Amino acid sequence: MTRPVLHGYFRSSASWRVRIALNLKGVDYESRPVHLRAGDQRGEDFLALNPQGLVPVLEIDGHVLTQSLAICDYLDATRPEPLLTPGDAAAQARIRAFAQAIACDIHPVQNLRVLKRVAALTGRKEDGPAWARRTIEDGFDALLALLPGDGGGFCFGDGPTLADICLVPQLANARRFGVDLGPYGALERIEGECARLPAFAAAHPDRQPDFEAG
Repeated sequence: MTRPVLHGYFRSSASWRVRIALNLKGVDYESRPVHLRAGDQRGEDFLALNPQGLVPVLEIDGHVLTQSLAICDYLDATRPEPLLTPGDAAAQARIRAFAQAIACDIHPVQNLRVLKRVAALTGRKEDGPAWARRTIEDGFDALLALLPGDGGGFCFGDGPTLADICLVPQLANARRFGVDLGPYGALERIEGECARLPAFAAAHPDRQPDFEAG
């Protein structure tokens, strides 16, 4: 069987999610860096893989898959151990709602091209990061309310789910944009539980072949 190939960028939250999912599933894969700041995502070869010009892209089982949550759904369907969205239909919906609150509502505002567009519209470079910080804070307030409070170590229960996969990279983004995490100790506690797991540790940006400090 051909080894899966993950096209991503070490700092990309979406790529980070997929790295965690692949690690949790025990999938051995090849990492092929796409340097976003250098514009690799706009190259002809990469656009042939993903016309959106976004990472991640996962080549697996003869398919070319895009969008991190769609990739995670595919992995759950084809490699169900461990499930990233366990439980009954209602429990699965709650996990997906938490994950989508991050991936669809909070994270996109920190996309590099969005930040550049904001700065271009306002004429002030600092407006993009300020908007990102406010969006993260508003989003984190909602995430706290979405947590079930069941006493489990992770977002939903005693094991990592798609919710945790999305939360950990977003907390790193929050720090990068200077968000005060004091009010969000419950989220940081979950992050600490995740950090103890090898699948999360190995997916961290500083463990990637294309890592750049700074």
